[in-house]
Amino acid sequence: MITDALLSLSANQAVTASAVSTNTIDLSQIRDIGEGKPLYMVFTITETFATLTSLAFNVVTDDNASLSSPAVINTVSVTLASGGLAAGKQIVLPIPPLKGSKGERYLGASFTVGGSNATAGKITTDIVETFQDGQKYYPSGSTV
Repeated sequence: MITDALLSLSANQAVTASAVSTNTIDLSQIRDIGEGKPLYMVFTITETFATLTSLAFNVVTDDNASLSSPAVINTVSVTLASGGLAAGKQIVLPIPPLKGSKGERYLGASFTVGGSNATAGKITTDIVETFQDGQKYYPSGSTV
């Protein structure tokens, strides 16, 4: 996975309550960023979360850089109990085409806390073209 500082939405952002990403991407005009070559938003847990029940990871667009009224275009919720909020875990969401809509000017991420607010937990969020899909191991001599 190759990252670019200009496509980083957050770096070790503490998420103890529902929030939007530290940074936004200015698309310079209203556009459907999901059209064309597939892009992905990769959320990397850099500090294990504590005390919350679940955390929703959202790909959002908005007409303003502060993401004060974001439209969610893709989302996934991960629970603490599943081990999905431990340091090192990555959540990958495709940035989908917005069928019939041009989208909005700014692209970002938001995080929605389920249950009580977290007492710990940090996230790094990047937009990438490709991502690691974990390591795969095959038996010696395998033709797979």
